Amino acid sequence: MFLVQYTGLNQLPFDPANNNEPLQFGSASGPLVPEGLIENGGESSKKRKRTNPPSGKLADNTRTLNVDSAAMTLPVSDPAAWATAMNNLGMAPLGIAGQPILPDFDPALGMMTGIPPITPMMPGLGIVPPPIPPDMPVAKEIIHCKSCTLFPPNPNLPPPATRERPPGCKTVFVGGLPENGTEQIIVEVFEQCGEIIAIRKSKKNFCHIRFAEEYMVDKALYLSGYRIRLGSSTDKKDTGRLHVDFAQARDDLYEWECKQRMLAREERHRRRMEEERMRPPSPPPVVHYSDHECSIVAEKLKDDSKFSEAVQTLLTWIERGEVNRRSANHFYSMIQSANSHVRRLVNEKATHEKEMEEAKEKFKQALSGILIQFEQIVAVYHSASKQKAWDHFTKAQRKNISVWCKQAEEIRNIHNDELMGIRREEEMEMSDDEIEETTETKETEESALVSQAEALKEENDSLRWQLDAYRNEVELLKQEQGKAHREDDPNKEQQLKLLQQALQGMQQHLLKVQEEYKKKEAELDRIKDDNLQQENCGSRLCASSQEGEQPLEKTAVSNPVKSEREALLVGIISTFLHVHPFGASIEYICSYLNRLDNKASYQIPSKLTTSPLLPISTSDVESLMSRLQHTFRQEMTGVGASLEKRWKFCGFEGLKLT
Repeated sequence: MFLVQYTGLNQLPFDPANNNEPLQFGSASGPLVPEGLIENGGESSKKRKRTNPPSGKLADNTRTLNVDSAAMTLPVSDPAAWATAMNNLGMAPLGIAGQPILPDFDPALGMMTGIPPITPMMPGLGIVPPPIPPDMPVAKEIIHCKSCTLFPPNPNLPPPATRERPPGCKTVFVGGLPENGTEQIIVEVFEQCGEIIAIRKSKKNFCHIRFAEEYMVDKALYLSGYRIRLGSSTDKKDTGRLHVDFAQARDDLYEWECKQRMLAREERHRRRMEEERMRPPSPPPVVHYSDHECSIVAEKLKDDSKFSEAVQTLLTWIERGEVNRRSANHFYSMIQSANSHVRRLVNEKATHEKEMEEAKEKFKQALSGILIQFEQIVAVYHSASKQKAWDHFTKAQRKNISVWCKQAEEIRNIHNDELMGIRREEEMEMSDDEIEETTETKETEESALVSQAEALKEENDSLRWQLDAYRNEVELLKQEQGKAHREDDPNKEQQLKLLQQALQGMQQHLLKVQEEYKKKEAELDRIKDDNLQQENCGSRLCASSQEGEQPLEKTAVSNPVKSEREALLVGIISTFLHVHPFGASIEYICSYLNRLDNKASYQIPSKLTTSPLLPISTSDVESLMSRLQHTFRQEMTGVGASLEKRWKFCGFEGLKLT
């Protein structure tokens, strides 16, 4: 530890007013400040002298403020004493490292008033060099080497231009070398910047130098702009102007990428270690199944405090597949033990619910008491606001009473709304219990109707598929008839008649099923309307329970075929268009239907129809086909004047879409 010996506030051995001799700060080995520092300004050009007189002469000839051993010793670790000593000397109280001891130091309070304070950090005392201003230009000097001399560039010229620094650059480009320059001269000049790994010299007065570290490149760039001269020769081949710039090398880039990858690996490792440190500890591993462990788990299952741990172990064993014929009885006993806790959990839940109800009741009673007291306070304010007592209060008192009354009424209304909300919730809970009982019976009735509707829908689909099958048979027979060109074959005609009759019967049956389906649907809608009316009557009591309910969607789709005659036309048109795969115009279809109506062999029996076939118009046929978009499709064929609308049969595609 450094110790400072201080002589205290003793009287000085000389009178400053009558003595012109200089004041010297000295020690036993000599003066701390040389004589040259205290000379007058006119004599500053003289050489500074450092005198070391003997100790005897020093005591006789000079008036000094000595630091002797007889004085009191103050350790630096005592900041108060150290600050007091430096303050008395007119110095800023600073520690050895330069940190301020007294932040609010006033130099005018010291013994040496009028003298600027001396600090150890002042430039010129040799402790810390003076800082260099950042905008001060660096003065370049002549550099002498063994074989050459480097002359600095003109300081008034702008600095030489450089390219963008490549990542991890350790290689520089050096141009402007003398023609007679050798690799030894290049090494002699640039080895001052750092260790050189490789030099690649060209015959065109330039070279590439690769250093060991990146910071050496910055030192080499300092030499850019220098004029080089070999020896004392002034020949043009022995002179040149150096130009140093960054160079891009594959080795530098490779080393930089390796370094970046290493840093990335270190960062990933650091993050992984941080994640592992912050990760919660893993649960203890589940032991493997054995008879001994099974008995331990069975005992834990009976204990309420260890039940959760034992159940987790049992679940893991069952998922691992430890259950077999030999251990089935043990597992059954453990499952039975787990089941025995169900009653306990139900009782605990009931206990907590009872406590919650008691707490609610207690809270409601306390809230009612608070409301009563608020009512009393508000009544006091109202009675004070009457004219009998109001006239005796001052203006400020009336203002305070009115403000207090308004605040009390607002708080009372808030608590009253809260109490009413609690009561409404209790009433809604009671109404929900009653509504659940009635809704169960309604749901059973609705589910029965829905099941009947689904059964009718399935029957309708099956009949539709049978109808499509009969249509396909008719089309196949038509194709065979067209191939054989036997229109007069009685067997074919008889088969066609039978198929058409079967088709008509299927259509009639389909219409009957559709009518029954509509009746069931109407009945289901009526029941739903009744239920909605009943629900609307009780919506004030159970508004929250009715928000999630939605009416059942209609399962039936409006039927585009409105009569038996239209169903018959659909079957005939489908058969006709299926035979014509390229489609047919609406006039062609209507002419075929009218011709078919005139033929006695193709007339529909009167037993199967309720009215005779009327003349068929194109508008009726076109409107019917446009309603059946999944059965018929209209396309435009031809170009220009031959443009024509054709109808095609797409029933099989419609079945896939539906």
